Amino acid sequence: MNDLTNDAFDRDELLQMTVDIVSAYVSNNALAATQLPELITTTFRSLEDLRGVEEIEEEEPLKPAVPVKKSIGDDYIVCLEDGKKLKMLKRHLRTTYNMTPEEYRAKWGLPADYPMVAPNYAKQRSQFAKKIGLGRKAD
Repeated sequence: MNDLTNDAFDRDELLQMTVDIVSAYVSNNALAATQLPELITTTFRSLEDLRGVEEIEEEEPLKPAVPVKKSIGDDYIVCLEDGKKLKMLKRHLRTTYNMTPEEYRAKWGLPADYPMVAPNYAKQRSQFAKKIGLGRKAD
């Protein structure tokens, strides 16, 4: 397809979206007939502006706060979002970014077994659990 055909398709698509948005707005809101042309024009221009924004946003690659290889220390995990050193990453992700560990791993292209807890902290918790008898089968 040549550029002219793509532009015509994009324009038709934007016009259809404009019709849908304006129709939905007018069916739920009181609007004077003299305000309708302005609403249509404003909506169409806003959609045109958004089309350009999407293209820019898609081109920007994600850059972690620290290199992934340096994000796991013995006593801490570094958050790739903000560079904070933490013992447990899961709660920080949920409270600060409203993100699950799975979403975090997917966003940064991390393997499924990427830890959410610092290695030494995990060992310490494991030893404590074993010490108090957790993880044993009942007799």
